Amino acid sequence: MISGEFERVSLPLADAFTISRGTQEEAENVVVRLTDEGGMTGHGAAAPSPHYGETVETVEAVLPALLEEVESVGDPHAIERIERRMEARVRKNPAARAAVSIALHDLAAKRLGVPLYRLWGLDADECPPTSFTIGLDSTERVREKTEAAVEAGYPVLKLKLGTNRDEELLDAVREAAPDATLRVDANEAWTPREAVEKSQLLADHDVEFVEQPVPAEHPDGLRYVYERSKVPVAVDESVETLTDVPQVADACDIVNLKLMKCGGLSEAQRMIHAARAHGLEVMLGCMVETNAAIAAACHLAPLLDYADLDGALLLDEDVYDGLDLSDGEIRLPDDRSGTGASPI
Repeated sequence: MISGEFERVSLPLADAFTISRGTQEEAENVVVRLTDEGGMTGHGAAAPSPHYGETVETVEAVLPALLEEVESVGDPHAIERIERRMEARVRKNPAARAAVSIALHDLAAKRLGVPLYRLWGLDADECPPTSFTIGLDSTERVREKTEAAVEAGYPVLKLKLGTNRDEELLDAVREAAPDATLRVDANEAWTPREAVEKSQLLADHDVEFVEQPVPAEHPDGLRYVYERSKVPVAVDESVETLTDVPQVADACDIVNLKLMKCGGLSEAQRMIHAARAHGLEVMLGCMVETNAAIAAACHLAPLLDYADLDGALLLDEDVYDGLDLSDGEIRLPDDRSGTGASPI
């Protein structure tokens, strides 16, 4: 038997977080708890994004139906069966399904007394470092945030672009972090021609790759950029679920998956394998999320080429402890079962 409950939490950010689409000062997540007959609890969380048609209200609206499916099956180890039934019951709302998926995996691993990555047989020594994101801001604030990230020891930075000051911002970051690995995310802000032109600027600043340079609804524009870009191209908004992977396979180098886009840990693994089969590199990203979700995502790190799992690092306060990512290194625990997240 399993019983489920959920709760909305408001998490203040350490600093206003701005991308080309807007500014966020607070993250609203929905925490899910699944408890078995012995009193053991698995924790998960949803971080819905209106960009993908989800809000905390829609998550709260569908969670009773999703938890009904969990309680109906009653076996926390029957994860594939429960996830199929959840998807059949609620086709959309991937963040809501992801929250339940995470809590199920956490509970199943805890019942076996192993960390989640060991349940999957993964190698904890093969985790790439996570990037730390520098959001859009004044040039001086971007410089200050970069200096702070360097001082904290983050080896990989991701800079948000999509303004008329892109070159100025790049200069500021490179001056403050000349040795850092630097990635750029435009969040769909550029036209295909702009993206190609800017790719030379990115190459000149030793940018590792550019993420989602053009709008997702223009696949031909993405292919145009991919064929002409001076730096590798990653996609994020262009890939939500498994069926999207083959659609972009000839128009990018890297796919950025997110649990909150695809609906859970099992689907994320299928997408990773599909991307590999199409010769693509894989990154796992996140929204601004509590550690209840980020910790679970970290257990997929051994399967990745790149990680962008800094969502909880952007928070001023969290309701969960998680894994130590303070210097960008993902250290999977061998002394904590489940995901390693625990309520504060």
